[in-house]
Amino acid sequence: MSDYDAIVIGAGLGGLSAASILAKNGFKTLICENTSWVGGCCSSMDYDGYTFDIGASIVELSFVIDNLFAKLGRKTSDYIDFIPVDPIYGFVTEDGQKFSYPVSIEGTREVIAKLSPEDAEAWDRFAKVGSEAINLAFGQVMAESMMSFTDAIKSTLSNPKLAKYLPYMVKNFESVLCSFFKNDKIRASMSLQSYFIGLPPALCPGYVAFLAYSEHEGIFYPRGGMIQIPKGIARAFEEFGGEIKFNTRVKKVLVEGGQAIGVELEDGTQIRSRLVVSNVNAKTLYLDMIGRENLPGWAVRTMENFPLSIPAPMIMLGLDTKPDLEAHHTFCYSTLEKMNSIWFDDYLNNRIPVAGFMLISWPSHADPSLAPAGHHCLNLVSFCPYELADSDWNKMREPYLEASLDAMEEKFHLNLRDHITVAKLHTPYDLENILLLPRGAVYGLQNDLFCTAMFRPRMKSRVIKNLYLSGASVHLGGGVPTTIGSGIVAGGIIEKDFG
Repeated sequence: MSDYDAIVIGAGLGGLSAASILAKNGFKTLICENTSWVGGCCSSMDYDGYTFDIGASIVELSFVIDNLFAKLGRKTSDYIDFIPVDPIYGFVTEDGQKFSYPVSIEGTREVIAKLSPEDAEAWDRFAKVGSEAINLAFGQVMAESMMSFTDAIKSTLSNPKLAKYLPYMVKNFESVLCSFFKNDKIRASMSLQSYFIGLPPALCPGYVAFLAYSEHEGIFYPRGGMIQIPKGIARAFEEFGGEIKFNTRVKKVLVEGGQAIGVELEDGTQIRSRLVVSNVNAKTLYLDMIGRENLPGWAVRTMENFPLSIPAPMIMLGLDTKPDLEAHHTFCYSTLEKMNSIWFDDYLNNRIPVAGFMLISWPSHADPSLAPAGHHCLNLVSFCPYELADSDWNKMREPYLEASLDAMEEKFHLNLRDHITVAKLHTPYDLENILLLPRGAVYGLQNDLFCTAMFRPRMKSRVIKNLYLSGASVHLGGGVPTTIGSGIVAGGIIEKDFG
């Protein structure tokens, strides 16, 4: 006898999205969440009067969120209050130059023209191609099943525009960027998006380059912090009768006769269900929660061979003054080559990068209520290995924080240290311990060309019946729209299977 129709492991965006669709369609659904809050890598924490985001820091391609709430018969605006963000990015170079890109396509052209008239014309072409690629091709598959080559062929046949842009799938990010832009500063200013899926420009799939255009169709920040997105979805889920158990860690997926029949919690409690949806990392799910003994040899080897994504340590700073910044996001960088060196010279050799890259998120710029009156909060994000060649993160916590502040002052001329009232650091160890991200893998699995869409673990398990997956390690990988899209797809598959 089942206790629930569906049990969802993890209240991240993918799990919440799948669960809300199931609850809307009459499934008695339980979410088991390891922490005391919702959101996973799209959440927020309060420290001494400041609200800091942990993980995601902005919303792109917001139509995917609208898609979810439409499927629930709801309006996004009734659950989440989005604030338009403009300008999109500010930039600080090592030679002290500052500039920013506004949402306006024409305004961005004017900024680029001051740096490189030739690239201003290239921007016109890039924006035209990007608009079609995002709106008529790649954006259309965010909430469509891409589990197999058959799915991919069906999507292509139903959307001829997708076929036109498939060549960008087999090019790398760097080659796409360099085919449009010639100026080193312009190329570097648009290289950040490759690390939005955790890869350097030289390895990132080419279609990701058009994220640099998509943001000009609007980016948003939820009033109250990024946690308001999962909170909004969770509220809709609970309105349909869904239940969330917090501080409830799932130890095992119960398997009987090759079929998922529920979960076992860390305290030994067993909860039975007709189906299980996992929103945790697919490697953790199969190798630890299900166990090698319940899997065929080929499945074990396949899961072992999936590389985890890169970790992203995050520094959270409370300041007693307004920072000398212009935008919600500020990208501190030097060159495209150094963006690649973060991966090839440092990450692959277990060294903390010294190339000078840093993304600064300034959420209190959009929503002043996130900090005490007259104060502000910042997140400093970089990318580093889990294992360090000459030390470990327990020893490097303070040195890393100090070195990052030194880089902000010495390389990018930003005086933050004199105004810090709160300083917190989430290392890769913290990401692993708090959010259960194996080795701090914020994007789930590495997301290069041969580990995306149909090359990732299936959302409907091939080896365990009635087991489904959502989240950053399936579908199109990590990120707000992609993980929500994975939940939409998983919910739709389950509806068909059990409808």
